[in-house]
Amino acid sequence: MAKLSFRERLRKLFGGKNEDVDLYDELTDILIEADVGAKNAVEIVDGLQKKCREEGLSGENAVVAQLRQIFLESVRGVDLMPEEGKVNVYMLLGVNGVGKTTSAAKLAKLYGDRGVKVVLSASDTFRAAAVDQIAMHGERLGIRVVKHQMGSDPGAVVFDAADACRAQGGGLVLADTAGRLQNKANLVNELKKIDKIARAKADEGCYKKILVIDATTGQNAVRQAEVFNEAVGLDAIVLAKYDSTAKGGCLLTIGRELGIPVAYLCTGEKYPDIELFDAEKYVRSMLDS
Repeated sequence: MAKLSFRERLRKLFGGKNEDVDLYDELTDILIEADVGAKNAVEIVDGLQKKCREEGLSGENAVVAQLRQIFLESVRGVDLMPEEGKVNVYMLLGVNGVGKTTSAAKLAKLYGDRGVKVVLSASDTFRAAAVDQIAMHGERLGIRVVKHQMGSDPGAVVFDAADACRAQGGGLVLADTAGRLQNKANLVNELKKIDKIARAKADEGCYKKILVIDATTGQNAVRQAEVFNEAVGLDAIVLAKYDSTAKGGCLLTIGRELGIPVAYLCTGEKYPDIELFDAEKYVRSMLDS
C-alpha cells in the first residue's frame, strides 16, 4: 500500500475527527514524521490550536491556512549573488556524504551561467576522491580548479584560489571543505583556520558560509547545522537530495531554532538540478503534496 502524503493524512485526519485534542495530537505526530522534530512540532501545534480558538477558526481549509502561515513564519529564503568586480568567497560546509562536492559543482554551473567568473577550490584535502571529483567537475564545466596535494593545508588552497580570483578581476571562489564530524573539536579548529583565511582574502561583505545538508537525514541535519553554526556562524543552507521522497521538514526546525535562511534546493544529480529557495513554494509543496 502506498504511503499517504502529508496533505492526504491531513484530509483523512479532518475527515474522521472533530477538531478536538485528539486531532491536534495526531497533527503533532504527522509533523514529527515530516522531520519537523518533536519539540517544534509541539510548539507549532500548540500555537495553531491557540490561534484557531482565539479567532474561532474551524474546518480543514481554515486550519491548514493557519498552519501554512506558521510554516511561512518559520523559514525564509536568501538570494546569494556575488558582487561584480570583487573577490567573493563562498565556503561550502557539511559532513561527508551529504552531497557537498556535487552541490559545489551545481553552484559553479549556476553562477557561471549568470556570468560570474567562478574558481573552484578543492579545500577538502583529506579525501583524494573529493579533490578528484572537484577536478572532474571543473573539467566538465570548463571552470578553473585550484588544488594542492592530498593532506596539504586546506586554508592554503582557499588562499591561492582567492588570489587566482583577484588576478582575473574578481569573481567567486567556491570552496569545498572537509566534513569529518566524528571529531568535533578537530573539525571546529580546522574550520576556524580556513574561516580566518577566507574572511581575510574576500572583499568586505563578500564572504559567505553555506551549509549543505541532506534532506533525507531529518533531524540529524538540524544537529549538523547547530555544530557548524556554533563553529563559524552560517549565512545560508543548501538542501541537497530534496525530491518527492524527502520531506524537508528539518528546514522549519533550523529556521525556528537557528534563524538560518535557505539559499538553494538540489533536486537531482544533474548540474541544472538546483533552484533558488522559494519559501512559498516550499510550504505549498509540503502541505499540498
